Amino acid sequence: MSPTSVYEKYKSGPHGLDDLSLRRVEIDVMVPKKMREIARVEKCFKEVAEFSTCGKDAGLLMVFKCRQENDKLKSCLTKWYEDAEFKERCKKEYLQERSEYRRTGITTKEKQRIANLM
Repeated sequence: MSPTSVYEKYKSGPHGLDDLSLRRVEIDVMVPKKMREIARVEKCFKEVAEFSTCGKDAGLLMVFKCRQENDKLKSCLTKWYEDAEFKERCKKEYLQERSEYRRTGITTKEKQRIANLM
Protein backbone atom coordinates (compact mmCIF):
# COMPACT_ATOMS: atom_id res chain seq x y z
CA MET A 1 0.00 0.00 0.00
CA SER A 2 1.46 3.34 -1.01
CA PRO A 3 1.53 6.34 1.35
CA THR A 4 -0.74 8.34 -0.95
CA SER A 5 -3.52 5.74 -0.80
CA VAL A 6 -3.42 5.82 3.00
CA TYR A 7 -3.54 9.60 2.91
CA GLU A 8 -6.51 9.57 0.52
CA LYS A 9 -8.35 7.23 2.87
CA TYR A 10 -8.11 9.71 5.75
CA LYS A 11 -8.54 12.80 3.60
CA SER A 12 -12.17 11.96 2.84
CA GLY A 13 -12.94 11.12 6.48
CA PRO A 14 -15.51 12.89 8.62
CA HIS A 15 -14.65 16.28 7.17
CA GLY A 16 -14.28 15.09 3.59
CA LEU A 17 -16.60 16.49 0.96
CA ASP A 18 -17.69 13.09 -0.34
CA ASP A 19 -18.46 11.53 3.03
CA LEU A 20 -21.90 9.94 2.69
CA SER A 21 -22.03 8.31 6.12
CA LEU A 22 -24.29 9.70 8.82
CA ARG A 23 -23.69 9.89 12.55
CA ARG A 24 -26.40 8.71 14.95
CA VAL A 25 -27.44 12.28 15.82
CA GLU A 26 -27.81 13.10 12.12
CA ILE A 27 -30.00 10.04 11.54
CA ASP A 28 -32.14 10.60 14.63
CA VAL A 29 -32.34 14.41 14.71
CA MET A 30 -31.11 16.26 11.63
CA VAL A 31 -32.75 14.19 8.88
CA PRO A 32 -36.15 14.11 10.66
CA LYS A 33 -35.87 17.88 11.18
CA LYS A 34 -35.29 18.27 7.44
CA MET A 35 -38.27 15.98 6.77
CA ARG A 36 -40.47 18.08 9.06
CA GLU A 37 -39.47 21.34 7.38
CA ILE A 38 -40.05 20.05 3.86
CA ALA A 39 -43.31 18.27 4.75
CA ARG A 40 -44.74 21.42 6.34
CA VAL A 41 -43.82 23.66 3.41
CA GLU A 42 -44.26 21.39 0.37
CA LYS A 43 -46.48 18.45 1.29
CA CYS A 44 -48.91 19.52 4.02
CA PHE A 45 -49.15 23.26 3.38
CA LYS A 46 -52.96 23.18 3.22
CA GLU A 47 -53.25 21.44 6.60
CA VAL A 48 -50.67 23.80 8.14
CA ALA A 49 -52.59 26.83 6.86
CA GLU A 50 -55.91 25.48 8.20
CA PHE A 51 -54.38 24.75 11.62
CA SER A 52 -52.72 28.18 11.75
CA THR A 53 -55.95 29.95 10.85
CA CYS A 54 -57.89 27.96 13.42
CA GLY A 55 -55.27 28.69 16.07
CA LYS A 56 -55.35 32.43 15.37
CA ASP A 57 -59.15 32.49 15.49
CA ALA A 58 -59.48 30.34 18.62
CA GLY A 59 -56.75 31.98 20.70
CA LEU A 60 -56.31 30.26 24.06
CA LEU A 61 -59.07 27.76 23.29
CA MET A 62 -57.04 26.45 20.35
CA VAL A 63 -56.34 23.17 22.15
CA PHE A 64 -60.04 22.34 22.24
CA LYS A 65 -61.36 24.03 19.11
CA CYS A 66 -58.67 22.92 16.65
CA ARG A 67 -58.52 19.19 17.37
CA GLN A 68 -59.89 18.25 13.96
CA GLU A 69 -57.34 20.45 12.14
CA ASN A 70 -54.57 19.13 14.38
CA ASP A 71 -55.55 15.52 13.61
CA LYS A 72 -55.49 16.25 9.86
CA LEU A 73 -52.06 17.86 10.16
CA LYS A 74 -50.69 14.96 12.22
CA SER A 75 -51.98 12.35 9.77
CA CYS A 76 -50.51 14.21 6.79
CA LEU A 77 -47.12 14.61 8.46
CA THR A 78 -47.10 10.98 9.62
CA LYS A 79 -47.87 9.82 6.09
CA TRP A 80 -44.79 11.64 4.79
CA TYR A 81 -42.55 10.59 7.70
CA GLU A 82 -43.26 6.94 6.86
CA ASP A 83 -42.60 7.36 3.11
CA ALA A 84 -39.21 5.75 2.29
CA GLU A 85 -38.68 7.77 -0.91
CA PHE A 86 -39.35 11.05 0.89
CA LYS A 87 -36.96 10.06 3.69
CA GLU A 88 -34.24 9.23 1.15
CA ARG A 89 -34.80 12.56 -0.63
CA CYS A 90 -34.45 14.47 2.65
CA LYS A 91 -31.35 12.47 3.55
CA LYS A 92 -29.74 13.36 0.20
CA GLU A 93 -30.61 17.04 0.64
CA TYR A 94 -29.13 17.00 4.14
CA LEU A 95 -25.93 15.35 2.88
CA GLN A 96 -25.69 17.94 0.10
CA GLU A 97 -26.12 20.82 2.57
CA ARG A 98 -23.56 19.28 4.92
CA SER A 99 -21.07 18.83 2.07
CA GLU A 100 -21.62 22.44 0.99
CA TYR A 101 -21.04 23.61 4.57
CA ARG A 102 -17.83 21.59 4.84
CA ARG A 103 -16.64 23.05 1.55
CA THR A 104 -17.47 26.71 2.26
CA GLY A 105 -17.97 27.01 6.03
CA ILE A 106 -21.26 28.86 5.48
CA THR A 107 -24.53 27.36 6.73
CA THR A 108 -27.77 27.37 4.74
CA LYS A 109 -29.31 29.91 7.14
CA GLU A 110 -26.33 32.23 6.71
CA LYS A 111 -26.65 31.96 2.92
CA GLN A 112 -30.33 32.89 3.13
CA ARG A 113 -29.55 35.84 5.40
CA ILE A 114 -26.84 37.07 3.02
CA ALA A 115 -29.20 36.70 0.05
CA ASN A 116 -31.86 38.74 1.86
CA LEU A 117 -29.38 41.53 2.58
CA MET A 118 -28.48 41.97 -1.06
